[in-house]
Amino acid sequence: MELDTIDIRILDHLQRNGRVSNVELATAVGLSPSPCLRRVRELENAGIIDRYAAILDQRSAGYALSVFVQVTLERQIETALEGFERIIAARPEVMECYLMTGDSDYLLRVVVPDVSAYEAFLKNHLTRIAGVSSIKSSFALNRVKYETALPLKVSRTA
Repeated sequence: MELDTIDIRILDHLQRNGRVSNVELATAVGLSPSPCLRRVRELENAGIIDRYAAILDQRSAGYALSVFVQVTLERQIETALEGFERIIAARPEVMECYLMTGDSDYLLRVVVPDVSAYEAFLKNHLTRIAGVSSIKSSFALNRVKYETALPLKVSRTA
């Protein structure tokens, strides 16, 4: 699906306020409510809008610590990768997991209340995954920037 200027405006507005009513959204993007709702449904059906969520303040929710974890596997074979990914996907403290190029195989962002909780995650879960050969943890001291909205650009003129 190729996005036009109106689609970009809709997406930009929804990224910043997913609870906006259709009437308010239509007014903000310069459409009447019915065509606006149709476009939102098309964006949802196309998979461009993946889901709607409330974004919580991490510290206020009790997760003061962010840890970036580099994980290297013993072997980079499909079964090892799939097994690791399946186990990591089930861990609620793992917020993000990326298969990487470079020195490590995976980069994880883990959120926990404190260092003791991270130690428990490390000892009870991460180190017990078969095939993990190396784990390097880096503790975030201060979050300088955090965005959830993608920097959308118009791909063609509407």
